Amino acid sequence: MLRIAIVGCGKIADAHASQIQRIVGCEIVGACDREPLMARQLAERFSIPHACGDLSWLLEEVRPDVVHITTSPQSHFAIGKECLENGAHVYIEKPFTIHGAEAEELVAIAERVGRLVTVGHDDQFRHAARRMRELVRGGYLGGPPVHMDSFYCYELGDSGYARALLRNKNHWIRRLPGGLLQNIISHGIARISEFFTTESPRVVAHGFVSPMLRQMGETELIDELRVIVSEDQRMTAYFTFSSQMQPSLHQFRIYGPRNGLLLDQDNETLIRLRGSRYKSFLEQFVPPVGFAAQHLGNLGRNLRTFLANDFHPKAGMKFLIESFYRSIAGEEPVPIPYPEILRTSRIMDQIFAQISMEPAGAAPDRAAVCVQP
Repeated sequence: MLRIAIVGCGKIADAHASQIQRIVGCEIVGACDREPLMARQLAERFSIPHACGDLSWLLEEVRPDVVHITTSPQSHFAIGKECLENGAHVYIEKPFTIHGAEAEELVAIAERVGRLVTVGHDDQFRHAARRMRELVRGGYLGGPPVHMDSFYCYELGDSGYARALLRNKNHWIRRLPGGLLQNIISHGIARISEFFTTESPRVVAHGFVSPMLRQMGETELIDELRVIVSEDQRMTAYFTFSSQMQPSLHQFRIYGPRNGLLLDQDNETLIRLRGSRYKSFLEQFVPPVGFAAQHLGNLGRNLRTFLANDFHPKAGMKFLIESFYRSIAGEEPVPIPYPEILRTSRIMDQIFAQISMEPAGAAPDRAAVCVQP
């Protein structure tokens, strides 16, 4: 029986606790937050026996096998380091750390002390995403990927989270090196990172404050981002983050030398894109029928998954947590390889350095403003 603790008892901790309790062979034994009241409320709602405000006490007295870190990103490195050095495996909510150098050190510590660590990029483990990965591994693309498009949007208009962020000039998100972007984009960057192979691909980034935010008097929060990522002149990717474009996409496309795939996270669909074409007018008639059949197939899969009680917004989180626990038991490798975690961190470092007008590898206090005239 794995003994699990959760450190950081805000909103996302609820999702972790809910999914952990769906997994056989584990038990949540501790909740910790620097505000003890937050730890107690989580403990009461999820029947967790220990609640505290002292991480050292949790690690020494409760001695969890695994710690889920669901605090703000600025604290991920310090808490992760303390947990690893006290014998716990660590699951860290995204973003893994706020700088690539911290990510490298944390992975090195895990390897030195013989413990495992992973990051909460659970969108990569949703049902359709897992089907996409199997098709890529099975050779459907006809070779290594040639190009990828990753869209990860966030609507600011009616969000209570956004209103609090815009009103509070001291909000913790504003103190991140990448500001708003750093707390959101790692899901979309991780999709690209999974298929690159070099340690640090080349990045060209452009970020700016949207007209909507400027009309509201906001001049600091960059909410529009366009990025080109490339590797050895053989593979490229585009990443788009927007708070304004509609529809608000969470979508990934990957193209190979023969075929492509389109993953739509919002609709939980996966569409195969044929590289070859039909002759004459058949190209205008046969493909629409094929796409319609694929969408019906996606509908059938989703319905069967729903009836099996495994179709819920955090199904990817449950799968990732369960896979991580199996890797702790020695049954399989870690679900997200360490080079992939580090590559995602390095790409994000380069993005924030460029939109902040700082040299790569620097650690600016906040993202500088790129306001269009």
